[in-house]
Formats: sequence, C-alpha cells, structure tokens
Amino acid sequence: MGMPGTTELLLILGIVVLLFGAKKIPDLAKGLGKGIKNFKAEMKDDATEVAKDAPKEVEASETTAATEAPKSTTQA
Repeated sequence: MGMPGTTELLLILGIVVLLFGAKKIPDLAKGLGKGIKNFKAEMKDDATEVAKDAPKEVEASETTAATEAPKSTTQA
C-alpha cells in the first residue's frame, strides 16, 4: 500500500471541506501547527533535562563503586 495519489488526495480534501466548511479549515490548520510546535518544544525540553541528569547518575555510580572495598578473587 503506497502513498495516495492525486485523485485520492482531492477526494479527501473534498470530504474535509464538506464536513468542516471552508472557513474552519484555516483554523484547524493553525491549531494543528501550534500543537506540533508545542510538542516539539516539549520533546526538546525533555531531552535537555535527560542530558543534564545523566552525568549526575554516572558520578553517583562511580563514587559508590570507589567507596566499596575491592573483593579478593584468590582463595587460600
């Protein structure tokens, strides 16, 4: 199943115009654009928060490993 052709896209556009009306389509597109913009901004914020938290977790695990006494593997 490939991408829809020109005829299918025109049919879908016609159905959307019939359902919502020609005046509502720009408002719907504007709302969709704002939603996508907000979603991308939140994803970027989450990625920076994860990047900031990652070094702290690594440092904590390194200090824990350094404070533990090394175990001897030789048996007497």
